[in-house]
Amino acid sequence: MVKVSLITRHAAINYGSLLQTIATQRSIESLGHECVVIDYVREDEGVWNIEKTLLASKPEWNGSALKRFLYLAMRQPPSIIAGKRFKAERERYLALTCRYSSYDELASDPPEADVYMTGSDQVWGPIVDGAYDPAYTLGFAPENARKVAYAASFGKNVLDAAAARLMRKRLMAYDAIAVREDIAVEQLREWDIPSEQVLDPTLLLDADEWRSLSGESGDSSDGGGSPYALVYQVHNDRQLSSYAERAAEHLGLPLFRVSPYLHQIGRAGKLRYLPSAGRFIDLLANASCLITDSFHGTAFAINFNVPFVEVLPNTGTTGRAMSLLRMTGLQSRVLADPDDVALAGTPVEFVEANRILAEQRSRSLDVMKGLIEGC
Repeated sequence: MVKVSLITRHAAINYGSLLQTIATQRSIESLGHECVVIDYVREDEGVWNIEKTLLASKPEWNGSALKRFLYLAMRQPPSIIAGKRFKAERERYLALTCRYSSYDELASDPPEADVYMTGSDQVWGPIVDGAYDPAYTLGFAPENARKVAYAASFGKNVLDAAAARLMRKRLMAYDAIAVREDIAVEQLREWDIPSEQVLDPTLLLDADEWRSLSGESGDSSDGGGSPYALVYQVHNDRQLSSYAERAAEHLGLPLFRVSPYLHQIGRAGKLRYLPSAGRFIDLLANASCLITDSFHGTAFAINFNVPFVEVLPNTGTTGRAMSLLRMTGLQSRVLADPDDVALAGTPVEFVEANRILAEQRSRSLDVMKGLIEGC
């Protein structure tokens, strides 16, 4: 049995971040190995400070002390509540190390392991303060340790020259790399770094395995309720809310919205606020239609064969969603015209996508096994 220490973006107030970490841990364990998740949560990203950190990047709220006060008064209390809920979920599902609050703490006393793994999500992109944190490129790992990456992502479609130079230097130290997006494979090829494309960890578990995890929570429904359309929105895009409202009306369905953020109560759809991980999975699995701008929302829709509409965000991060849609042949689910409400009711043929996912799931688990075992 190999002991794997996994570092990933596990502690964000974001269901995708939590669920991809759970999936990575369970996949490693399914291969017969031990996985511990490095509980690396920088002080400026902690539950009490994250909104203050985010405020620095919001010029519209930084014009005066009054604006800053109002922003924090609105955002900080619900953020703290959500942060505590997600912390409880992490402690429930993940095998965590001790807490590391800074890179220096981690580098001075890293957890012991046979293999150090960078996990998935936007680990090779800038963190909330705009820096590229060396923790996510395993700068803390002992010099001769085996260093690998599974389904790592740059997040951005394009890196600037300075970031590219920095990341190339850091990634050259890895023993083996597997990435999530086809554009990341191309980027690494330009740097003469070999890599393979693999599935996002959430897709390593099939629909039945996710339903089983949902059942573990004890608060999932039986899926037998009335049909509904669901919005899962992670970016600030008024067009998405407007479209979702009109699409639900076209479908003749009530519209629900799921979010860990209370401020979304003012957007289209009846808010299902801060559900557990199991209940979140349940809500997605039983929706009649999902309207989302989230990569993981799209991934779960495909896994559960839920008809969906992908509203691509204008954030320079569309590569991850498009990579998955190209792989599964479902590019037609991208909303090209904001008035195309009929798309929400257009049937989705999942047969070929299911075949591709099953094939890629098996191959990706083989790649993960090779990363860990060095073969």
